[in-house]
Parts: sequence; structure tokens; C-alpha cells
Amino acid sequence: MDRRAIPTDALEAFWYAEDGWPIRRIDWPLPAGGARGSILFLPGRGDFYEKYLETLDHWARAGWRVTASDWRGQAGSGRLGMDAVTGHVDDFETWVRDLAWLWRRWVAETPAPHVLMGHSMGGHLVLRALAEKQVSPDGMVLSAPMLGFLNHGLPAAVMHTLARVIASLGDRRRPAWKWSEKPGEVPAGRQDLLTHDAARYADELWWRAHRSELVMGPASWGWVERGYASTRSLAAAGLLEAVDTPVFVVATDADRLVDFGAIEASVRRLPRGEVFIFGKEAWHEILREVDAVRDLAIEAIDGFLVQVAAKKGGA
Repeated sequence: MDRRAIPTDALEAFWYAEDGWPIRRIDWPLPAGGARGSILFLPGRGDFYEKYLETLDHWARAGWRVTASDWRGQAGSGRLGMDAVTGHVDDFETWVRDLAWLWRRWVAETPAPHVLMGHSMGGHLVLRALAEKQVSPDGMVLSAPMLGFLNHGLPAAVMHTLARVIASLGDRRRPAWKWSEKPGEVPAGRQDLLTHDAARYADELWWRAHRSELVMGPASWGWVERGYASTRSLAAAGLLEAVDTPVFVVATDADRLVDFGAIEASVRRLPRGEVFIFGKEAWHEILREVDAVRDLAIEAIDGFLVQVAAKKGGA
């Protein structure tokens, strides 16, 4: 498919959060002859659904009713910070509430079984919403989920305390790191954190150039502090152990953006958790990797989707 064009059968629109905040979504129609089920996909921090059109369209063509959404304050859904490129949120709970609000309405309008997917920060938020019983999918897929930060040998509690102190020393909306010499430009070497596939990485830059509202740079200190609070909340005794939903995770132990050890530990706590692990052949954006990697990830996820559909009588 053309990764730089919205598919002709997909519809871009807005849904409105409980407080009226407009948030973008994109929907593929019901497949001819009926759907195998429905997929709701949420991207990561600073992400946008345009980056995943290729994969979302694959699942639509495989017979699923597919929806993807922004997060409030990202991509084409406004900003919460002090400028147009810094990613900020008052609390991750805001995003969990938004997801719960969307979930109830989306489930009512789409055919079962319902699968919830998230990449990176989106993976963290959908898993948190599941653990807190704010959503009730029949299956969940996580791509390189942000279940812990890279703390360089220091305990998460110490890093959280440092982030809290630094955030309190000024406007919590100020950027936590330098982005580039020119605001909005991507820093040198960024691709080496995300994907080995230069063409797919170039697609992201193309979308940023052609839809300027998608551009986002560093996170705020408020986001960092609340991110630590949110990821640490999943460590509560018995929380993940009580999740009965099948959860399928694709991850790489070469990830330099999220803590792979935290992913492994979380999957072990999930009664029906399963992880498909890549090595140095994959970086953070596994669903946007070179074909040799991406195809394996998609094949593994498709196998999981077949199981979810079969158990709900949708195969």
C-alpha cells in the first residue's frame, strides 16, 4: 500500500472525550461479509496513527473492523503543554479516563470479539486501563510497551524522586530534554532508536512535513514525573496477577527507549501473558521494522488474533 496516503476506504474523524475535548480517530469499514472482530489501536508518546497505516490496513484486509485513535494532546488532537512541540499531560489518569470513555462507545458500535492494542506509551496505558478494570477486551496486543524506564542502574523510586524534585523547580510543562537546534526538527541519530528501515522512517518524516500538527518533540518534566508514577503503579501486589485477559507482547531486548526487563517481569505476572522476543535485529518500533522482522511480528500477532476470534466464535 501507499504508506503516505490515507486508504480510500478509511475515514478520519473526531470523537469527543467526556469533557468535550476533540480527539482524532481513523476507522476502516466493516469488511464485506462481516468482520472477524474489531481492533482498537493506540500509539505511543509523540506518535500518530499515520505511522501505522500499513499495519492497520493489513488487519482490515484480514477481516477485522479497525480503529486507531490519538491521545489527547498529541498529534492532531491539540496540545497540553506550553508550546506546540513539547508533550505534556497533567496525569496519565487523564488518558486512562479518555480511553475508558472511548472504549465503552466503541465496543457498542463494533462487532465482537474486541481486541485492544497499544505501542510503547500506548501499550502501558492500555495495560493499566485493563488492570484497573476500565476496559474489558477479549484480547490485548502490546508492542514494545513502556512498562518501565531505562534507569541506568538506579532504582525507579530514586529516579521518580529526582523527577519529582526537578519538576517542582519550575513550570512542569517545560521540556525535559533538548530536542534539536531548530524546534520541530528531529535530532541526529533518532532513527537508530526506532527502526532499521530507512524507508519507513522516512515515511514518518514525510507525514510530519505534510501535516505539521503531528510534530512533537521532547516530553515535559511533568510527563516524566507522572510517567514514573504511572509505570510504578503497575507494580502493586496482585494487580497484574488478577488480569484474566490474554495479553500478547512483541518486544526486543535491544530496546533503548523502554526497559525490556520490566516487560519480561510484567509478562511473567500476567496469568495469560505471552511474549515474542526479538534481539538486535529489532529496535523500538517493531511494527515499522525491516520486512524480515516486521513480517515475523505480524505473523505472530495474527496467530494470536486467530485464537481470540476462535474462542469468541468469530473465526
